[in-house]
Amino acid sequence: MAESRTRRRPERREEPLSRERIVEAAIGLLDEAGEGGLTFRALAGRLATGPGAIYWHVTGKDELLGAATDAVVGGAMTIVTPGATPQEAVRALALGVFDAIDAHPWIGTQLARAPAQSPLLRVFEHLGRQVQALGVPHAAQFTAASALLNYILGVGGQNAANARDVGANTTRAEFLGEVSDSWTNLDPDEYAFTRSVADQLRDHDDRGEFLAGIDLILAGITARW
Repeated sequence: MAESRTRRRPERREEPLSRERIVEAAIGLLDEAGEGGLTFRALAGRLATGPGAIYWHVTGKDELLGAATDAVVGGAMTIVTPGATPQEAVRALALGVFDAIDAHPWIGTQLARAPAQSPLLRVFEHLGRQVQALGVPHAAQFTAASALLNYILGVGGQNAANARDVGANTTRAEFLGEVSDSWTNLDPDEYAFTRSVADQLRDHDDRGEFLAGIDLILAGITARW
């Protein structure tokens, strides 16, 4: 009897459960364990509630993934400074999405998986408005905005994939050094160019290279139209 009297009761939630709290907890689980780690049982444990209470706010995992993606991407949309030029706005937006994918690698997969859904359309809409502001003819606006979007998602996704491939005990510098060494040892006739830029791979900055690519695309857009 003494043991039952002294047994501690489970801690109760101090804040009421809300969709916002659920999405925030889901983002935390996704960051820690990826999409496979996001289960309603794990989410219920983190929120100190039952799965039934979570289903009151979201219908299932797909909706939850979409809401989590939208929340992270929405944060990247708020960084454009009012009064910025179209080029500055595109660079800020692109870097915001790049950094979001870098911080939350699962975002890249979600954006690529649901091209017709709100998070991706949000990015496309913002890019498209800046393409219009650059004076691109209407007939070419879809092409220009798509080129920017595909570059952002492609490079951001590849960077996130590279980060996942790096072992827990390997630094980025060590990883790039190993790849650079492997490029240097390639066949000199078959991979002459790749060998010639091996040292640039070793020393490059991911964000700097990403923005340089954005500038190349913007220069092409403004030169052509």
